Amino acid sequence: RKEKARGSCSPPEPSWEERLANAATPLWRLPYQEQLQVKYESQRKILQTLASRLEELGIDAQKPGGLCCPLQPVVPSPIINGYRNKSTFSVNRGPDGNPKTVGLYVGTGRERNIVCVKANHVENIPSKHKQVAQCYEEFICQSPLDSCILFHKGGHWRELVVRTTRCGHTMAIITFHPQQLGQEALATQKALLREFFTSGPGAACALTSLYFQESTMTRCSHEQSPYQLLHGAPHIFEELLGLRFRISPDAFFQVNTAGAEVLYQALGELCQAAGDTVLLDICCGTGAIGLSLAHQVSKVIGVEVVEKAIEDAEWNAAFNGISNCEFHSGKAEAVLPQLLASWEDARPLVAVVNPSRAGLHYRVVRAIRNCRAIRRLLYISCKPEGEAMRNFLELCCPPDPRKKLAGEPFAPVLAIPFDMFPHTVHCELVLLFTR
Repeated sequence: RKEKARGSCSPPEPSWEERLANAATPLWRLPYQEQLQVKYESQRKILQTLASRLEELGIDAQKPGGLCCPLQPVVPSPIINGYRNKSTFSVNRGPDGNPKTVGLYVGTGRERNIVCVKANHVENIPSKHKQVAQCYEEFICQSPLDSCILFHKGGHWRELVVRTTRCGHTMAIITFHPQQLGQEALATQKALLREFFTSGPGAACALTSLYFQESTMTRCSHEQSPYQLLHGAPHIFEELLGLRFRISPDAFFQVNTAGAEVLYQALGELCQAAGDTVLLDICCGTGAIGLSLAHQVSKVIGVEVVEKAIEDAEWNAAFNGISNCEFHSGKAEAVLPQLLASWEDARPLVAVVNPSRAGLHYRVVRAIRNCRAIRRLLYISCKPEGEAMRNFLELCCPPDPRKKLAGEPFAPVLAIPFDMFPHTVHCELVLLFTR
């Protein structure tokens, strides 16, 4: 009886909405200033770890507080709620058993306890994204075709990506597993989608672009399976720091536009670029960093793996009347070594790298290290405790002939975290390296 009495006072199970909020935005209950403090502490631990790892390599990197370099306070986001300009929604079984629920995951594939929960209460997702997700769920629920939860078990309807801009543009990208459907059946589904979002209930979303991608993989590039435009304009447009940017379906653009403006202005100061400086923008996406700093430097060279993003970058440069930029399409590990091996330009060369969570390929780090002209490097990382840590050590370690690493090592001199992701534990860390 005592056990029962004690159990009856236990807190109620959190709702599915709360569980999702806790999973997607773990800091959502904290006042914003406390969120910034939590992030500052986590970044401090990362810099302590880096200092320890450098010590193991025989590099005296301990600064006050055991950090590898001074750490500035976290720069806050100008917008705290609904700041995301891109959201990816999954399709899976919901708490009520509906296999056509459109939302975000609670649980993991490894634990086999995934539940897809509607994201209506998630604070970093704007209402427009939630509206499109709700309409997509309405559409697939009335479709006779099943959702594709496991590829080998059939089904068709898969994830939804929504991208919006401050210019009022909304792009929706719907991923569809074709399974054994013929071209006629596929054409029917595309026509039904177009009709739903242009003249049916989905018209309320006022989509400016509707894309459809047939994909038999978890993630598919445009080259592997083209994005098919079903309705509207092929691109959306954003304005940032007085410039206009064209964005393709799969082009990278910082997820927090207002935060990106603050970040890019800070990068301009950290570059310490003189009028004759050449800026090397590695993993440049649509060219936002290079183009926003082009007025400070003599030349910008951008490198990006996504071909459509390079087309956007070139359009963006031309539209904004910027003529001192050149962009190279291809994997950075293939393009950069060729570019830098024959570098004979006497002008100062500053590098900015903004890789995905996978970090930079070793050949990219080696090309940077072995190019004597690069004395200043800005590394932007959304997950500095992950693969980026490996890059930091590669940049700072002593020369190693076995690894063809001949160049003088870099040293971290300043770290500035930017809160691009309020309510989450993530931060965008800018680490300045010099040599």
